[in-house]
Amino acid sequence: MRTRKTIVVTGGAGFIGSHVVRRFVRQYPEYKIINFDKLTYAGNLTNLRDIEDEPNYLFVKGDILDAGLVQQLFEQEQPDGIIHLAAESHVDRSISNPLDFVQTNVLGTVVLLNAALALSNKEKDPKRNWKINSTGIRFYHISTDEVYGSLEAKGLVAGETYFTEETRYDPHSPYSASKAASDHFVRAYHDTYGLDVVLSNCSNNYGSHHFPEKLIPLAINNIKNNKPIPIYGSGENVRDWLWVEDHAKAIDLVFHQGESGETYNIGGNNEWRNADLIRLLCRIMDGKLGRPPGTSKQLITFVEDRAGHDLRYAIDATKIRTKLGWQPSLKFEEGLERTVDWFLANQDWLDGVTSGSYQDYYEQQYGGR
Repeated sequence: MRTRKTIVVTGGAGFIGSHVVRRFVRQYPEYKIINFDKLTYAGNLTNLRDIEDEPNYLFVKGDILDAGLVQQLFEQEQPDGIIHLAAESHVDRSISNPLDFVQTNVLGTVVLLNAALALSNKEKDPKRNWKINSTGIRFYHISTDEVYGSLEAKGLVAGETYFTEETRYDPHSPYSASKAASDHFVRAYHDTYGLDVVLSNCSNNYGSHHFPEKLIPLAINNIKNNKPIPIYGSGENVRDWLWVEDHAKAIDLVFHQGESGETYNIGGNNEWRNADLIRLLCRIMDGKLGRPPGTSKQLITFVEDRAGHDLRYAIDATKIRTKLGWQPSLKFEEGLERTVDWFLANQDWLDGVTSGSYQDYYEQQYGGR
């Protein structure tokens, strides 16, 4: 009887995915961790250079929309769990081309669900709870707080309004609508077929290896190069920021200890208005770069607001804190300093991403595999 667990992580070369892959490879040397990634613009194998030669790690290039390839991989590897992170995730891109988001986030998720169900149906009891020593398959779907819509700004002060696991869905962008749809499909496969699933909805992540189209890495790069820092509207939009390594720890807990069929909201309890966050980042960067205080702040540029721009997101993480014992480990200022330090110390990585040369790494490292 096989004792080694095999876990497939979709989107494992992306920002959050690479942190999850790294954590699982290092925390569970007895597992086989398969990174299944299409390597779109957001997939970067240089994110995982430090663990790519580990004996319990395997990279497989593939598209979650390719049902034949997914089925072949699952039949060959017989995974015990799927951690599904592969997704189109940039709101601006979803506004420009919503169909890509429907295909990857909705249809791709259903392809994976079908493959997991086919594998699960070979087991005697597809409704069992997944545990380390069981023989079942668990499907863990990672989603976003954006599916819940927008909160009122007054909650920032009064502390009365947060997203909970019972908050009704109210997506406002093609991106959040596609993630909401995929969430519904995952729950439907649990209710209809008895597939063992868990879900989580997270707040905005930040940290190392973040693709520089997103706010924090974009601002770091622009400040370093004395370029304008674009902020939508008046900068009053509020986000709850979560350090990506704390998110990876939460994913670990939910995967191993989460109750089948349940959803867990993961947030940093760390709300910042966009304009205030960028001002803080400017102060940190001035100090790191040896510039006079206030220098980087002059780069702030307010631009036309994004269509359907939600005012505020804020997560109530009480459930995962009380049920699974998780909580954020870093204060935001410390996490932001660590993030700045990483980007300043890894200019080669940033240059590779901004130039596009990182996309050649697959051929260099894995050509012929």
